[in-house]
Amino acid sequence: MYAITGITGQVGGAVARALLANGAAVRAVVRDAAKGEPWRALGCEVAQAGHEDADALARAFEGADGVFLMMPPDYDPAPRFPLIHALAERFRQAIEQARPGRALFLSTVGAHVAEPNLLNNAGLMEQALGRLSMPVAFLRPAWFMENAAWDLPGAREGSIHSFLQPLDHRIPMVSTEDIGAVAKELLLRGWNGQHVEELEGPQRYGAEDIAQAYASVLGHPVRAEAVPRERWETLFREQGARHPEPRIRMLDGFNEGWIRFEGVPRVAATSLEVALRRIVERSA
Repeated sequence: MYAITGITGQVGGAVARALLANGAAVRAVVRDAAKGEPWRALGCEVAQAGHEDADALARAFEGADGVFLMMPPDYDPAPRFPLIHALAERFRQAIEQARPGRALFLSTVGAHVAEPNLLNNAGLMEQALGRLSMPVAFLRPAWFMENAAWDLPGAREGSIHSFLQPLDHRIPMVSTEDIGAVAKELLLRGWNGQHVEELEGPQRYGAEDIAQAYASVLGHPVRAEAVPRERWETLFREQGARHPEPRIRMLDGFNEGWIRFEGVPRVAATSLEVALRRIVERSA
């Protein structure tokens, strides 16, 4: 049996579906029990546990052959990432108490990069979970293709506004469905000690490629427009951010090329156009 955190999100859901399709037993770890009911209907066990409760997490992880761990999104972290340090310690305590067979953490491309930026949160989590006394793996995927779901309303109107720039600069991207498939493979296959798995899609893409893919899927022209770098901080603060610098530096890292893989990534099959077609179909 495999305990899956973040199952109500894109990646956690993809991991769970891949395991279920393989005939594996899945335990959905949810904060709100009601959100676990659709997964119960698919044959999953449901365990209620919030990220703030190490004992509840330990109960949710007990008896598992493997645990899939995800951080809740936080695009506006306080300086020095206090919430991540606290969550990492709760995850570590819960896993040591429950003693599952292995733990797989959804990390990110660039988790190893020392330059201050938003993705340092994954590096901090890797450091904490690296002290576990059972096999632990870090899955480091590229930029999610499904992040382009934010661009769909604009694409329907004929333009997208991008923080990825220059518009023809291409970065590694990958579909969440491919992340789920690789996570399933790792959990079922197992590993010894610590393991890092990096993952990207079949080719690299930029803002212009996102616009062109949406144009193909939607059947009308779509253009990409760059959001000027000097407007980012004001824009993020208008959206409620109090600490926008880590997010800004993350975007700089992708645009300038210093957020990169540490080794040679595995290459997945799903193209950007296929991923965006799924986004459009789900929104219909």
